Amino acid sequence: MSDRVYIFDTTLRDGEQSPGCSMNFTEKIRMARQLERLQIDVIEAGFPIASEGDFESVKEIAKQIRSCTIAGLCRANKGDIDRAWEALKHAAKPRIHTFIATSDIHLKYKLKKSRDEVLESAVNAVRLAKSYCDDVEFSCEDASRSDVDYLCQIVEAVIAEGATVVNIPDTVGYAIPDDYGRIIRSLIERVPNINKAIISAHCHDDLGMAVANSLAAVMNGARQIECTVNGVGERAGNASLEEIAMAIRTRSEALKVHTNINTEEIYKSSKMLVSLTGMHIQRNKAIVGENAFAHEAGIHQDGMLKNSITYEIMTPQSVGIKHSTLVLGKHSGRHALKQRYSELGYNLTTEELEKAYSVFTKIADEKKQIFDDDLVAILQDEMASIDETYKLETFQVTSGLNLIPTATVGLKKGNEIFQDSATGDGPVDAAYRAIERITGISVELLDYSIKSVAWGRDAIGEVFVKIAIDGYVFNGRSASTDVITGSVKAYLNAINHAVSARYRKEQDSPVRQESQAV
Repeated sequence: MSDRVYIFDTTLRDGEQSPGCSMNFTEKIRMARQLERLQIDVIEAGFPIASEGDFESVKEIAKQIRSCTIAGLCRANKGDIDRAWEALKHAAKPRIHTFIATSDIHLKYKLKKSRDEVLESAVNAVRLAKSYCDDVEFSCEDASRSDVDYLCQIVEAVIAEGATVVNIPDTVGYAIPDDYGRIIRSLIERVPNINKAIISAHCHDDLGMAVANSLAAVMNGARQIECTVNGVGERAGNASLEEIAMAIRTRSEALKVHTNINTEEIYKSSKMLVSLTGMHIQRNKAIVGENAFAHEAGIHQDGMLKNSITYEIMTPQSVGIKHSTLVLGKHSGRHALKQRYSELGYNLTTEELEKAYSVFTKIADEKKQIFDDDLVAILQDEMASIDETYKLETFQVTSGLNLIPTATVGLKKGNEIFQDSATGDGPVDAAYRAIERITGISVELLDYSIKSVAWGRDAIGEVFVKIAIDGYVFNGRSASTDVITGSVKAYLNAINHAVSARYRKEQDSPVRQESQAV
């Protein structure tokens, strides 16, 4: 019988630190629920002392998610640990995750402490955390660049104080598989009480080896892997959860381990994160990329028609992707639409189906065919929960060669409709300026991108915008066959996010910078 590897997901903590990947309170709860459906063992919900927003989201996730262990990150000091426990105390299965740097580089330049001082801080932190809950994880920040003798000493000491998991992070993505595996093996062979704790691997992808290093750790005795959906995270990101899970499932005979991940929820988890953050993945991304189960070469197609095993080492269904493509058009009814959504893994309520069908019929009049990615985009658009302070009633743009781009926009707020016009560098810019004039909100546009969610000249365009208002950042999204309409709706969606939040976007404090540590 193979050993179990526990999956520790840090999408909501380390993943959210990825530039442009922040989520608001509601979005974090929604993502946490999806991670629960994915059957993650441990969800690291955030860094409670970093901000009030982080604290509240960790606290709410701890209350709502009952089947997963909920972890909160904290530095090795009393204030952080007390705050973490305050957020975690309502969890069914809480874990305090405390850390301190162990490499001489960090000791000298960042902490300005001796090895003995760091050892004392680590022991005291674990002792305090253990007084709050039984499950305590300790991380040796920058472990892959730490002296192995010192690493053994500190690991033995924190286990003696009650640490149940000891994490050996490759914090800066410096390791290569042989070296990282050797560190894990050294700890198992040299730390006398190592059998009282689980060794965890937390790898970053700066050299593109996060997944390889994580698997090397498993092959040398680690039994927890820390990873993120789509591999999001600091700098080049973390080890990709979907790649880890499917590598273990597909090569279980070689790795001799298994996970309890519900792999059929992988694709849905990936798509949800993209929808919430606007962080797209490349088409050739392993497991969840658009091309992961696509075959164009004639030889490959011939082999697939004879037997899919010739060119696919796993089935698309195993990760929640349906191999077949259902072509829907304007003559399709609700029953066909509901059936296709069911095949895609979405069981819609009557109300959700009606909303999706209403949008579907409008798009079907504009497109010759509607594909699976179009259907997902429609659903994500309709399921996005936000209080719409401003609703788009009308807009008209004029643009062309030797013409000044002009837009007239009508917005509804409550029972009143407001209308104004503006000029700009282009029709989208003009529309955005008109919206600013109506709302009176001064906006800085940080990012604007359009992505086709299917194929063909009449494909739906998915628009993402990122705006800053008084130093706070908000995301907006919309999907439409008309990119100008989509652009206006995405911009208004971002403004509504700002108004709904009442400018209470999570405020990063200096301590958040140290959450990059693990």
